[in-house]
Amino acid sequence: MDSLKLIALDEADLAVISACLQDAVFKTGDTRFLGKDSVFTLEANRFVWEEGRDKKTFERRRALLVIKQVHSVRSLGAKPKDSETVHSLLALRYLPGEEAPAGTIELVLSGGAVIQLDVACIEVQLADVGGGWETKFRPRHPLGG
Repeated sequence: MDSLKLIALDEADLAVISACLQDAVFKTGDTRFLGKDSVFTLEANRFVWEEGRDKKTFERRRALLVIKQVHSVRSLGAKPKDSETVHSLLALRYLPGEEAPAGTIELVLSGGAVIQLDVACIEVQLADVGGGWETKFRPRHPLGG
């Protein structure tokens, strides 16, 4: 399959990017906030869900998430100084602010951690930046009872 290149300018677009990044893994050190440029970046190894679920082998690809128009970044449960800590991204979520289109984009991580980005609007890009590699392991999310 061709490399993925997506842009999100609203909540519906962001939901598509969120689905493509579900179960992506990254180290805390793979995130950057360039305050002067109002840009947050995240390099991750994303699981290639769009290739289908009925295969015996699966694929991961290196991907770059770029979020623009970022005013500030907070993390809850993820320590920015622990650069080698590995996180699994579960979802991207947009919380509208009092003055649209401003709001907060949340990167929801496993273990209850969240990275919150206060943004002027939704302006998000996702692109595969490297070749893929095979993995036999497909992420699973057992249902709680």
